[in-house]
Amino acid sequence: MSLKSTLIAALSATILAVPAFAESVEVHDQYARSSGMSAVAGAAFMTIHNHGDHDDRLIDAHADVSARVELHTHIDSGDGVMLMRHVPDGFELPAGGEIVLERGGKHVMFMGLNDPMEQDETFELTLVFEHAGEVVIEVPVDLERDAMGSMDHGDMDHGEMDHGDMDKEDEGHDDH
Repeated sequence: MSLKSTLIAALSATILAVPAFAESVEVHDQYARSSGMSAVAGAAFMTIHNHGDHDDRLIDAHADVSARVELHTHIDSGDGVMLMRHVPDGFELPAGGEIVLERGGKHVMFMGLNDPMEQDETFELTLVFEHAGEVVIEVPVDLERDAMGSMDHGDMDHGEMDHGDMDKEDEGHDDH
């Protein structure tokens, strides 16, 4: 077999293997919310299972509902203030394990909403995995989901977040 034939065969095998990885990722209990009709930001939450035998990583997300979509988490600053941070390296998804994206923790952040998030609407969200590739899901908007529990959003500092061209006066991004 020539080098060219070997490379073509290897590339074909790799391309054909990608759907098998994508089938190993299962997303459930997804929902999105914002703090109100005037909010400029919102977030999505879900549980992602990796039923495969190989570790993976959620590395990006895309949606048409906002100007920017990023993977974020909250970090305790050590003085009782929670800071929201962009996580450019994404979130590890261990083989046989899961990632829980939840309020007050890891989440998909929508910055610069194009339109208000309205109860019971749905939108498409593309999750990008290092190995499984793109997984497209439908996300319902649920503005009535229970609050974050004991976390007080008054103790959260989003001041060091880079909001780009968003209106920094709107505090709508605080409640997700």
